[in-house]
Amino acid sequence: MDASDLEHRARTRSGCIPPELVSRLLELGHAEEVERQAGRGEWFCALEWARVLGGQDRQAEALEVLAPYLATGWWIAAAATAGLLEEWGRGEDAIALARAHMASARSYAETGGGLALASFALLLARNGLATEAFDLLQPHIDIWSLAKALVDVAQDAGRDEEAAELLTARIPAGHECDSPWCCRGLDPHLAIGLLATVRERQDRIEEAVALLSTRQSTALNGRDQLADLFARHNRIDELRAYTDTEPVGHAARHLAELLEERGDVDGAIAVYRQAGEASIHRGNVTVELARLLARHDRYDDAIEVMRALADTPGGAKDWIVDVLCTLYADQGRPQDALAWLDDLKARRGKEEWELFRIRLPLMAACGRVDEAVELTRAHPEGTTSYAAEHVARLLADAGRTEDAVIVLEQHAPAHAGTLAGCLLDLGRIKDALALLQHTDPPPPAVPATHLRLDEPPF
Repeated sequence: MDASDLEHRARTRSGCIPPELVSRLLELGHAEEVERQAGRGEWFCALEWARVLGGQDRQAEALEVLAPYLATGWWIAAAATAGLLEEWGRGEDAIALARAHMASARSYAETGGGLALASFALLLARNGLATEAFDLLQPHIDIWSLAKALVDVAQDAGRDEEAAELLTARIPAGHECDSPWCCRGLDPHLAIGLLATVRERQDRIEEAVALLSTRQSTALNGRDQLADLFARHNRIDELRAYTDTEPVGHAARHLAELLEERGDVDGAIAVYRQAGEASIHRGNVTVELARLLARHDRYDDAIEVMRALADTPGGAKDWIVDVLCTLYADQGRPQDALAWLDDLKARRGKEEWELFRIRLPLMAACGRVDEAVELTRAHPEGTTSYAAEHVARLLADAGRTEDAVIVLEQHAPAHAGTLAGCLLDLGRIKDALALLQHTDPPPPAVPATHLRLDEPPF
């Protein structure tokens, strides 16, 4: 085995048995095959088989399974093995193993340094060595992933104030970033967010609010840090006021979630209705409203708000239509969804694939699987590989797995994973594994750089 080859296959999920199919093999009772493949260089088989052995109190055998992967110097194998040791209550052994691999220049370079170092530091902190973890991370404060890890370990190390000073030094007076990726390294936008986290942890809430209020946007990865803070501290009036000025709808979602948790469903509905009128992402807010209504068995109301959105000019986007039709189906009304799609098609004079594909599970729910297959074949895009996957899913869900295999085989290897899953269900284990595995060498290794570590992990 070779570290770069293992890295390539694990990262791309190509030329190997992916985790979901390893789980399927075990579910179908093929533990011996998983064990055999673990000894043949299949990383995900080895990791899962080691977990199985550990759960049977056969830790020594589990470590033997992982030993050849560790011997390559691949950091992911070291981190995973350390994680298992920690799960087994062997924190000191986990640290010793990870420390030995961190000392390897090769493993450090393969991950660019940052991800491996953050993982190791968090392992230290979880096992009573937070001070060492802080010291390890401090010189690398300008790398986003390591700055976040430093904030995570600072409290246990009793060094929150020191972390705050390091972050404050990276927020120049008068500088304003117009996006989370404005600057290289730990830009002020991200430093402010991390500093606010520390201040909130110190119960210096007003300072945290003031810090976050200096940013043009406090949203990251679909969450809004300022709205989160208001919600955690039950500052409803401030959250409501923020909702009135925040144009995306993140704050409205936080407020609605908080009201729903308190049993004020009508209040949550009102928040979404008001926000939907002003949000620059009306569709997102309307979908959240519909899902709220559905959670409380108000499907008719949910369908009504989604239909109102879909019937507006330009509103019938595929993801909007998908939500609407799913609501119909969940209420046991797939035929009504099909009627609505028929009406939309008549108004447009055509039906693009993105909307046509939504028909297929609805037709299947009406017992019209064969008709759905024939209709797909007649569609202008019905012979494409992506159409084949939808047809195969229909057939497999109807218990016609062999027919699904025939469809997918015409487009192999485009859907190798889906086809392999069907073959496993039919008991054709060797065929499934042969489809997944290949011996093509990975592409040449790219010299490690720190560029990707200077950016937040979107």
